[in-house]
Amino acid sequence: MKQTLLALGAFFTAVTAIALPLDSLQSNPHLTPLKPRQGCENTPTSRECWGEFGLDTNYYTTWPNTGNTREYWLSVQQGDCSPDGYLRTCMTFNGTIPGPTIFADWGDDLVIHVTNNMLENGTAIHWHGLHMRDNSLNDGVPGVTQCGIRPGDTQTYRFKVTQYGSTWYHSHFSLQYAEGLFGGMIFNGPATADYEVDLGNLFLSDWGHTEAFHLWSTVAKGGRPPTLETGLINGTNTITPNCNPATDARCVGQGAKHEIIFKENTTYLIRLVNPAVDSVFDFSIDQHDLTVIAQDLVPIKPYTTDSVQISMGQRYDIVVTAKPKNKTADGNYWLRAGLIAGCSGPNLNAASITGIVRYDEDSTALPSSTNHNTISTSCLGEPLASLEPYLELNVTNMFNTTLENLGTRPQGVDGAEWFQWTLNTSSLHLDPSHPTLEHVFNNESIFPTPYNVVGVQPSGTGEQQWQVLIIQDQTQIGAAHPIHLHGHDFWVLAAVPQATFNGDTSGFNTANPSRRDVAVLPGRGYLAIAFELDNPGAWLVHCHIAWHASQGLSLEFVESQSKIRSGLLQRDIDEFERTCQRWTGWPPVHPQEDSGI
Repeated sequence: MKQTLLALGAFFTAVTAIALPLDSLQSNPHLTPLKPRQGCENTPTSRECWGEFGLDTNYYTTWPNTGNTREYWLSVQQGDCSPDGYLRTCMTFNGTIPGPTIFADWGDDLVIHVTNNMLENGTAIHWHGLHMRDNSLNDGVPGVTQCGIRPGDTQTYRFKVTQYGSTWYHSHFSLQYAEGLFGGMIFNGPATADYEVDLGNLFLSDWGHTEAFHLWSTVAKGGRPPTLETGLINGTNTITPNCNPATDARCVGQGAKHEIIFKENTTYLIRLVNPAVDSVFDFSIDQHDLTVIAQDLVPIKPYTTDSVQISMGQRYDIVVTAKPKNKTADGNYWLRAGLIAGCSGPNLNAASITGIVRYDEDSTALPSSTNHNTISTSCLGEPLASLEPYLELNVTNMFNTTLENLGTRPQGVDGAEWFQWTLNTSSLHLDPSHPTLEHVFNNESIFPTPYNVVGVQPSGTGEQQWQVLIIQDQTQIGAAHPIHLHGHDFWVLAAVPQATFNGDTSGFNTANPSRRDVAVLPGRGYLAIAFELDNPGAWLVHCHIAWHASQGLSLEFVESQSKIRSGLLQRDIDEFERTCQRWTGWPPVHPQEDSGI
């Protein structure tokens, strides 16, 4: 079920496709010709196939060129909503939480028009996990790749779909996605296990009855994690039982449990996404096994489990066979988000973040099933050994290493206007009127200190070269942090809790390690990741706990600065300049009170 907002107009999604044969590779310097092979049709019993391409295609260098352009229109709106039956103000795409799903095939081109129909807030939209090859202008980060989109203005994002699988899009303008401003993206392509029915994205999120910006100014700004009331599954849930409309007029009671109908012995693909503010989940369906086949747009060798731990910003594709291990009399089963209390912010009704799987579509009864899964107490995510990429790629030449020490700066200390997380004593603070790429286009070699820029570039020898980032938690807080890199997948070399990196890299896993775009920095430990220096641009790295991103836990890699502009299309540069001109001509209603992301 998708919760619809009250009294909001919507721009409806439209798609146009220019049908041309899939007969060539996209012309791009990254591409490597494939050896001809017989086409293979993607069917419920041959999901590994994708025409002349497939799971063995190296999607970092090679992708189809379908000749199809898919075009979408998104309206950013603000208004009343009640996704769990409690009335409050939300920010949405096209009036729904989550926003419209953007569909494309591997190799399509996407054109997405985003109109800011809010009255008092700017915005900018990020397409999470997409590489944006030679196309950082379309990454959607205010203060890094673009200026803000002012009220009444429209920005058009254009990019090639070079990956396949499941992801999401969201506002990267301060805390807006915490108010509901996110939606799903599904890029059709091959898979490492067969399935019959694709159920699409399943969003697991936390949810507060007080707006996130108010919680920031009253609680999080000072360094404490705010308490949230509940959570949503695909944008809906039922109201908490102690909410009484006689004493609280906002208890409108229009929420509902998200429901999925299973047909016995059918195999289903579910695309899990965690867009939460500050919650880690251990997802499960009572009495059903889950087969994990992809993480963060990276196909993996399938493994079976009874639950999947998913941190903020992460995605997992799972296949479920509709064959419960122990059947209930009514054929109903709880689908459980499984919030892990020790890894999440406070939540008053964590156990109620549930949906329902029914084998009888006419049933309205609540499930009688019991939870066969013991919720994990670890905050480290799925075991790295289980997350083995199907396409085997090793880290070869660790060309350069950056060590960043994580610390904190309390509000009021050294002029800090809010509690700050720091990397090497610097906390991110961006100006959406003067993004990093503006400095790049002006050929500046020195960036503002609070932009936390790290310049990287390969040596020019022509061989593959890898940038290593090590983040060492030097705080005594003990919190785990989901670290997200824009513009790249990274290879997880090590994630070690309760430890200090001593400079010894001999223990790093370089042989086809877990590969993704969000990985967990263990509390009081360190995370070591590597990414290939093959995509010039300005790329953000940040914690995906929304409060922590606002508190500055971030840095930027400016990669191959001298090559960034030459790889961009003039139409995108023109769009960048027009958006900035419009933005700087608008006096913001609200002052910037956080990092900007």
